[in-house]
Amino acid sequence: MIKLLRIDDRLVHGQVAYAWTGALDANVILVSSDTVVHDEFKKMTLSLATPSGVKLVTKSVSDSIEFLNGSGSANSKIFVLVDNSTDALRLAKGVTGLKTVNVGGIRMSNGKKMKTPAVAVDETDIANFIEIEAMGIEVEIRQVPSEKKKLLEDIK
Repeated sequence: MIKLLRIDDRLVHGQVAYAWTGALDANVILVSSDTVVHDEFKKMTLSLATPSGVKLVTKSVSDSIEFLNGSGSANSKIFVLVDNSTDALRLAKGVTGLKTVNVGGIRMSNGKKMKTPAVAVDETDIANFIEIEAMGIEVEIRQVPSEKKKLLEDIK
C-alpha cells in the first residue's frame, strides 16, 4: 500500500527518513529513479540515511510501477520517493490507488522560479502537477508533515 509519493531531489535525508517515514508509519522506502537504480554509490549513501527497521528499495520507474501494482507490495506501507515531477507524473499515470503527491524539495536551477523556500518550479513542473491533479490526485507542497499544506493553486 502506497502511503505517499514525494518529490524531493535529495531523496532520502533527515526530513524524509525521520519526520515523514515516522508520520506515515512506513516500513518501506521506495526510491523510484532510472538513474539511481544504476548508481551503486548513490544507493549506498541512501541506505546510510534510511532508518533502522525500514527497508530501502531502489527501482527504475517502470519497475516501480510494476512493483506497486503487484500483489507483493500489498502488505507493505510504502513511502515512494522521486527526484523530479516527470517521474511523479509517470508513476501517477501507471500506479493505481495513488491519492497524494507531496512536493517537498526541488532545488533552484536554470529556468526555475522559487515558490517556497524549498521548492523551485518551471513550466514543465507546473504542467506535470496540473496533469496529476486532473487524474484526481492531490498535489500538496510542504517540507515536513507538521507544516500546513500548500496546494497547487498557491504556487502557480
